[in-house]
Amino acid sequence: MTEDGSGTTAPAASGTAAQAGAPGSSAEQPWPVRSVAVKVAQWIDRLGSVWVEGQVTQINLRPGTRTAFLVLRDTSADMSLSVTCDPDLLRRSPVPLTEGSRVVVYGKLQFFTGRGTLSLRVTEIRPVGIGELLARIERLKSLLAAEGLFDPRLKRPLPFLPGTVGLITGRASAAERDVLTVAQNRWPAVRFVVKNTAVQGPTAVPQMLDALAALDRDPAVDVIVLARGGGSTEDLLPFSDEALCRAIAAATTPIVSAIGHEPDAPLSDLVADVRAATPTDAAKRIVPDAAAELAGVREMRARSAAALRGWVQRETHIIAQLRSRPVLADPLRELRHRHDEVERLRLAARRTVEQTLRTESTAAVHLREKLTAVGPAATLARGYAVVQRVAGPERHVVRAIEDAPAGSQLRIRVADGAVTAAALGTQRLTPATDDKRK
Repeated sequence: MTEDGSGTTAPAASGTAAQAGAPGSSAEQPWPVRSVAVKVAQWIDRLGSVWVEGQVTQINLRPGTRTAFLVLRDTSADMSLSVTCDPDLLRRSPVPLTEGSRVVVYGKLQFFTGRGTLSLRVTEIRPVGIGELLARIERLKSLLAAEGLFDPRLKRPLPFLPGTVGLITGRASAAERDVLTVAQNRWPAVRFVVKNTAVQGPTAVPQMLDALAALDRDPAVDVIVLARGGGSTEDLLPFSDEALCRAIAAATTPIVSAIGHEPDAPLSDLVADVRAATPTDAAKRIVPDAAAELAGVREMRARSAAALRGWVQRETHIIAQLRSRPVLADPLRELRHRHDEVERLRLAARRTVEQTLRTESTAAVHLREKLTAVGPAATLARGYAVVQRVAGPERHVVRAIEDAPAGSQLRIRVADGAVTAAALGTQRLTPATDDKRK
């Protein structure tokens, strides 16, 4: 067997170790347990001393013993490691170490070949103080903020009336009692799926991650509440765990974070879709108040009825005003008025036409009399005559002596008839002769 780059072993593919008859290469020539145990101990010994951080979950310090046994657990994963140390390390610790304390230890891994167990033998234990924890939380907060996990645009709205509410909280805790009692008092029909987990200590984060995943997969759960009562900064550390914060951000179901009291602000409050100041506040946010909703419905019904009555009254008033107008009170009045006006206009038009006819008749009579007075018949009646020269079927009015030369046949028209004559000669009149004749 050979050691690869990761510190593990694998069968050699070539070389002398793979030759026929090499120990461990076949079932006929296996390695004894002691050889494997020794080689494992040698490989682990090559790691040297390391610094390790974790949370103390178990302390076994018996009086009179020269070795103290601890269990160091990872704060974000379900993994643990056995630790041994001198009891004086625990006694001389500046801060008393208890189960749940966060520590950084320095030691070397040891593989005990007799029992086949692995343990970390530490020579230094440093408790992680509150300042260091808060500084780490601030660094994680900056990292998550830079990744956009606190972006308000990613927050999902809570359903108005969830059918089923998932609740992650401690068993028989005051937070569980507050959420269930307040929510059921506000909306008695609400249903809960309660997942009781540890809410502090080394097992809190893994258990809450499992519960969150189970509730998020449940299609009946419409909203998830993560609730815990108040506590110290160390007690609330699991709710600032990076793995839990990322699980909350990745969930598809809206999540309400109700951790501690108003001043407490773990990172889960910033990642969750809704932050509730207390578990009681979370219960008020996830379900409406049935009494308040009924009062709102009654108020809206009353306002709707009042608005409808007001509208009917306004429309009734408008109709009454329209009916009181003369045109609707006496619809035939306008017709009678128009009839009288039309009759008046008709009579006026008739009078005007008759007057025009009389005027024009009188004017026509006067014109006829004028025409009669100046007409040919009247002229002939006064002794005048119209002389025409007859030339075959044609007749021409004689206007000058040149039109009737001697010998021309003439027709002389007088008032009561015509005289046929012939021109014997012509004589031109002079102005003097004309004056004498006048």
